[in-house]
Amino acid sequence: MKKYEYTIIGVMSGTSLDGVDLAYLTFNYEEGKQWAFRVIVAETVPYSSSWKERLISAKEMNQQDLEKLDERYTLYLSTVITKFIETHQIEQVDLVCSHGHTIFHKPDLGYTLQIGNLPILSDYVDCDVICDFRVQDVLLGGQGAPLVPIGDRLLFGEYFACLNLGGFANISFENKLNYRIAFDICPVNTLLNEAVRILDLPYDEGGKLASKGSVSQALFQELNSLEFFRQLPPKSLGVEYIQAYYIPILQRYTTLSIEDLLATYVEHIALQIANALPEAVGGTVLVTGGGAHNTYLMDRIRACRGDVEFIVPEQKIVDYKEAIIFGLLGVLKWRDEVNVLASVTGAKYDHSSGKIYKRYTEVE
Repeated sequence: MKKYEYTIIGVMSGTSLDGVDLAYLTFNYEEGKQWAFRVIVAETVPYSSSWKERLISAKEMNQQDLEKLDERYTLYLSTVITKFIETHQIEQVDLVCSHGHTIFHKPDLGYTLQIGNLPILSDYVDCDVICDFRVQDVLLGGQGAPLVPIGDRLLFGEYFACLNLGGFANISFENKLNYRIAFDICPVNTLLNEAVRILDLPYDEGGKLASKGSVSQALFQELNSLEFFRQLPPKSLGVEYIQAYYIPILQRYTTLSIEDLLATYVEHIALQIANALPEAVGGTVLVTGGGAHNTYLMDRIRACRGDVEFIVPEQKIVDYKEAIIFGLLGVLKWRDEVNVLASVTGAKYDHSSGKIYKRYTEVE
């Protein structure tokens, strides 16, 4: 039986703008067996306030300014990756697998944009790079998201479902026909973190502020009545959805205290997650992403679905699962194997997505 081992750096930047997640890890595969991985070292490099502002304002830029930002962000990512390699004295890297940072995600219009995925990245970091995983799926009629479920199946298949609480909540599970089903559920940290910016806080630590608030039933009902929650998957969310649908509602509730606003958000998130999970009496759900550290949010989710055991794993997996899985997506692309599931995204067929940039030479 052939055995394969790959040494990878997985790189991820999420919509919550916490920073750039980097994970140095190995993947091992033996024919006929399940993929295995080991995280050697992982780190989050926080965005400076100036980079946060650039990324937030990017959606308002014209094409020329966006292209300049793409070049600058690609250079910035290369600096972050190179410093990560130097700081941790990493000597062996087979591939750098990078998601880039999402600026636009409009699959209904056949368009998605992740910056930081220019070919020059491979020269800057002096490694072969695999990146830009979403565009091909959108061209094939898919949502371009979520892409993580292939990793849920191959790396975390022992769980009934995998729940990620990042900028948005998304869920992944096998249906009764053994098709992987996955979709975005609702905003999480994009809403919670934005609410506390007025207090000059990066986030509501442990949900302490939310736990002191009272739920506004009027706002709670309006949020839950949004059409998105009645749509069937495949479906995905982006910051555009928040701006188009959440913000107009929230503008009618400006007199709510921060605590009451957070409490209402948390209850909304917990209810939508409870509704999204299929029947799973006694099932186990793996929970990752920054929201898994929000103990009040986790308490409310558990209260809404007492028939499910929610398991929060070790911190490296909680914080770096997406970087880990985008590393796997890169390896699968390198092997020319399926890394995007049509049952998840709605694309015409399963496919191997992403672009390969070899040092000095681009290969599609």
